[in-house]
Amino acid sequence: MHFVEELKYEHPPLALIENLEYTEVEPGDYTGFEIIESAAGARMETLVSPDVGICADCRRELLDPTDRRYRYPFINCTNCGPRFTIIKSVPYDRVSTSMADFPMCPDCGREFRDIRDRRYHAQPDCCPVCGPRCFYLDAGGRAIPGDAIELAREDLKAGKIVCVKGLGGMHLACLPLPETVEELRRRKRRDEKPFAVMCRDTDCARAICRVTDGEAAALESFRKPIVLLEKLEPNSLAQLSGNGSVGVMLPYTPLHVLLLGGDIDCLVMTSANISETPIISDNAEALRALRGIADGFLLHNRDIQTKCDDSLIRIYAGRDYPLRRSRGYVPYPVTVPVRRMLLACGAEQKASFCLSKPGHAFPSQHMGDLKNAETLDNWEKQIDHFAGLFDIVPEAIACDKHPDYLSTAYAEERAEAEGIPLLRIQHHHAHMAACMADNSLSGECLGLVWDGTGFGEDGTIWGGEVLAGGYEGFRRVGSMRPIPLAGGDAAIGDIWRVGLSLMLGSGCDTARFERESGYDTVLRMLETGVNSPLSSGMGRLFDGVCAILGIRGRTSYEGQGAVLLEAAADAREAGEYPFELYDAGGVLTLDWRAVVRALCADSAAAGIRAARFMNTLVSAAARQLAGLADATGLRRVVLSGGVFQNMYIMKRLPERLRREGLEVFAHSRVSCNDEGISLGQLMILEANI
Repeated sequence: MHFVEELKYEHPPLALIENLEYTEVEPGDYTGFEIIESAAGARMETLVSPDVGICADCRRELLDPTDRRYRYPFINCTNCGPRFTIIKSVPYDRVSTSMADFPMCPDCGREFRDIRDRRYHAQPDCCPVCGPRCFYLDAGGRAIPGDAIELAREDLKAGKIVCVKGLGGMHLACLPLPETVEELRRRKRRDEKPFAVMCRDTDCARAICRVTDGEAAALESFRKPIVLLEKLEPNSLAQLSGNGSVGVMLPYTPLHVLLLGGDIDCLVMTSANISETPIISDNAEALRALRGIADGFLLHNRDIQTKCDDSLIRIYAGRDYPLRRSRGYVPYPVTVPVRRMLLACGAEQKASFCLSKPGHAFPSQHMGDLKNAETLDNWEKQIDHFAGLFDIVPEAIACDKHPDYLSTAYAEERAEAEGIPLLRIQHHHAHMAACMADNSLSGECLGLVWDGTGFGEDGTIWGGEVLAGGYEGFRRVGSMRPIPLAGGDAAIGDIWRVGLSLMLGSGCDTARFERESGYDTVLRMLETGVNSPLSSGMGRLFDGVCAILGIRGRTSYEGQGAVLLEAAADAREAGEYPFELYDAGGVLTLDWRAVVRALCADSAAAGIRAARFMNTLVSAAARQLAGLADATGLRRVVLSGGVFQNMYIMKRLPERLRREGLEVFAHSRVSCNDEGISLGQLMILEANI
């Protein structure tokens, strides 16, 4: 029994015990313990570990001049190092990884076979004698002799942009100097979207950001995600982000530790790609695609088997609040009550998929938007890779109802080719189900789903919805007054069009938008209804208010209007605007017209009006949900959709709902944005086949 208790509380740092059962038997005639070679052929039930950030022991050895692995950038052990990104197939043995090309030297072999050693059966174990090596190339791809990492450091300190090969892909790195970052933006064609930074340690992070104990724990955890932190000064580091937050991570490989040593304490680290294309993982591809972007290339000769971007989280209510679930988290499963092998294909933006086998769902890593052939190809390859790793042959497939999504087309073609059932699932139902699964909920509840776009059951664009139901089905019981979008998708970038639509629909003077190019044409569209599809998307309401307040009329990346509106809000402001709810055929609907009229009549500063607007949404949602809870008898509420990345709302709405006697659930294991809906699709598929 003592051994059983030790298993529970004194297991290795990376061990994950889902269930513990034991049977007492008489001792056998065993004389020792050994791990025998894996046998192929049986059905695979083994889980696969994510990549793990460098541990304290390896870091100490890395920096110890007396250690045989001193300054060796591939040092690892049983408790850290590459896993998911080097695995080709299971069972997880060295021959089935990218390390197969590096036979162990005698010293590493002795460690590998010694049960008392920290590197016992560490499959990526290596050293300078037998392992991978780094090398440095100039902008033209010519090898530069010398210490590769020191050569990269010298170029970085000289203000150059360096491509750095990591675990699941490559970064473009540079010092966070305004002129250097501006040049990186120009070369990468990333005008305003925020950049993350890698700080040498938590103290360096505290020099630029406020860091709570929970955020420090996340930064220093073995997962080493990017953590979105509040800047010390809201308007500082404008070259990195145009809002009050910045993404920060700590070095998670020994190469990163060496790169940020000495007189470099912070580097911009952004995915090495042209915007909207997949992260680069191959050396030859990097030299070809990044010509004219990178001034130097810090590469190595260990292949990346699986592309895996950095994870991005916040800490909310003391728990992880994922915004991008990837390195360090994937491919850990989510434990859910599924009984079948299924495939859910997700949406289009923030693409993901989810596979299952009894007891486990396997959400994929973040893969970007499915809007180009490169991303689609990677997405399809990863579906096959996951299916092989976890020995899954899908019995049915789920996809979004949107007819034009590439993920939907894939699902339709595969289901027909394999002769298996296909279920098309409404976008916001999947959001609700994802949050239910995230919180291990069954039965029925209310789902408040606020996002930008989702194909509705009535053919319009939904996104400000209250749904009642569960995995088996749903009813739309709440929504928002639809907003005409002049030019359709054009209004998502030209958000002044949404502002004009809101003001015109509310009877306000629209003169403030007359200087916008195309004003007369857009006005005629809205007045006649031509090419102006209706949207109840809450994200569009945020966009329109951002434009009305004069914060921004056009955006350069998805969700920027909402991000800037949140950043502008004066958190001290407690005021709000009048609002109305009305019944629209049994759907309790928020009418934004009174809100817009009051907003336009308000002479306060933009930051105060932004806060009052969001305070109004909190009050409106509380009244809407309280009424619907009384009408349906459902008092559990799940919050999902990309709008709930907004911490101004999340710091206020759940508490207001609890004061109404409602039980509130938010995400903590998968993202609230579209990346998380594949899990919801899978749970709905399980319940309906």
